[in-house]
Amino acid sequence: MSTSGPRDAFVSPRFGQIATFMLLPAVPSARDLDIALLGIPYDGGTSYRTGARFGPRAVREQSSLIRPWNPVLKVHPFERMRVADCGDVDVVPISIERTYEAIERRLGQVIAEGAMPVCVGGDHSISLAILRALARRHGRLGLVHFDAHPDTWDEYFGSKYFHGTPFRRAIEEGLVDPRRMIQVGIRGPLYGDEDFAFHQQHGIEFHRIESVKEQGTAWVAERFSRLRTGGPVYCSFDIDAVDPAYAPGTGTPEVGGLTSYEALVLVRALAGMPLVGADVVEVSPLYDGPGQITALLAANLLFELVSVLALKK
Repeated sequence: MSTSGPRDAFVSPRFGQIATFMLLPAVPSARDLDIALLGIPYDGGTSYRTGARFGPRAVREQSSLIRPWNPVLKVHPFERMRVADCGDVDVVPISIERTYEAIERRLGQVIAEGAMPVCVGGDHSISLAILRALARRHGRLGLVHFDAHPDTWDEYFGSKYFHGTPFRRAIEEGLVDPRRMIQVGIRGPLYGDEDFAFHQQHGIEFHRIESVKEQGTAWVAERFSRLRTGGPVYCSFDIDAVDPAYAPGTGTPEVGGLTSYEALVLVRALAGMPLVGADVVEVSPLYDGPGQITALLAANLLFELVSVLALKK
């Protein structure tokens, strides 16, 4: 495939310049792109520690270390696909509803211009607005959801919209087919047995971290295989799916999660799936460890997701 396009403009940023995702060109429009990378710096949907609004900036900075060849998936994503940084969505910090409108509007433009959106948050509430935009184009989506939490609660503090409700709302709104939904890495204390009544009612497949550790990543990859047919799929990766020993910079950490290596392996296992978009969310640099290890991991997960998408070409 010709390598003409935005990647030809690749240059290392000079001192003082604003970083872009993986040192890719910064462009205002997704026209002529295959993949549009966008930041969504919003954390008004958090229930514990804020700070995820700074996630896109931190991931951009740490992604400067990313090299363009993926030796595991055997792909050079920027030669196969036209990829660029389309900047941040203009969110409204004081209003989750208006932020959703802004996300849907911007993502709608990106999708209409023919690009697949890959977003960096921001808290997990933003995924609902992304799914709304994608479902308008593709219909009901399958979903692979990496997380410590199910994010299918009904409400918090009297609100139907926060980072613990996006996938319940997505199912209720007909954006996601619950029988084509797989959650991985669920763990931690809950409010009660009823927390998974919604899953049982709608047939959602979920795998607690104990199953992942006992059965192994190859077993999880095999569970993904059923989503390779039946329609388009979205991937949402909450960084708190990873153990805080490896990713402390997040708002609601839960001990006993995936290792960094397991997270990379499981994202690579999405190869061959009909993905139409993805996100990496809940990176909160204020709580990150030495060397910004959480943002660094998120940057590498972003590269793996782009590599998986490039294999579709």
